[in-house]
Amino acid sequence: MSFLVLLLVLWVEKFSAGRGKIQQDGPWLRLLAWAERQPDFIEGPWLAILLLVALPLAALALLLALLEPWAYGWLALPVHLLVLVYSLGRGDLQVALGPFRDSWRRGDAEAAYLVACRDLGVQVEEEDSLLPQVQSYLLWQAYQSFFAVIFWYALLGPLAALAYRLLALMTEHSQQPIVRERAQLWRHGLDWLPVRVLATSFALVGNFVAVSRVLLHELLSWQISAAQVVTSAGRAAADTPEQALAEAGVQSLDGLWQLQVRAALLWYAGFAFWTLLL
Repeated sequence: MSFLVLLLVLWVEKFSAGRGKIQQDGPWLRLLAWAERQPDFIEGPWLAILLLVALPLAALALLLALLEPWAYGWLALPVHLLVLVYSLGRGDLQVALGPFRDSWRRGDAEAAYLVACRDLGVQVEEEDSLLPQVQSYLLWQAYQSFFAVIFWYALLGPLAALAYRLLALMTEHSQQPIVRERAQLWRHGLDWLPVRVLATSFALVGNFVAVSRVLLHELLSWQISAAQVVTSAGRAAADTPEQALAEAGVQSLDGLWQLQVRAALLWYAGFAFWTLLL
């Protein structure tokens, strides 16, 4: 059933408008804001994580335990699909990159900088670092929006996928530094394995030698961030230049996107093979 859910989520992602209707974070964000106003949660940030992450996971586990004994588990399929769609990243990455691509293609560096700040949240001090930062944004967003979620779903099921997204939301929206720090620590732990699997996938579908040269000596390091791993591996695998003007810069973004599409196909082929073995 898990592989069927992984196929269905692609349909929802690409051909349905239902994703935006499912990804309603308002109630959870209001609960986060309420929790951060309570002194007990500020003094004990683990209590906030317990309330905002562990309790939803417990409720989901109870629901699945009630549904799975019926109809050979098929009643749980819609729940799996809804949870996985909710756990994907927010927004449409290609749409968000559109204005930047248009500005960069025209060679309008000032407009490209403005739309990168407005639409992507990319802040740079020097013009030369704008395109590399957008390339990093593309790789990181694709990883945390899709690859990390489906990795944990395929490995441990919907509970792990939901836990990843809730920790990501807490990291992005928490106003209390101590709570955000704890959430980042847990998220770093959840990122460690899938980002390295993705880096290996990039090597297999891209420039293996370049990826090995860049990451082999620090592949197992706990200190390096997931964003650094996926950016270094992706740019090396796609032979992406740091500086490219006009159409060449847009082509570098297209090359990174195609690299990720090939990696996704490799993952799905691996999931299918694993399903057949089981």
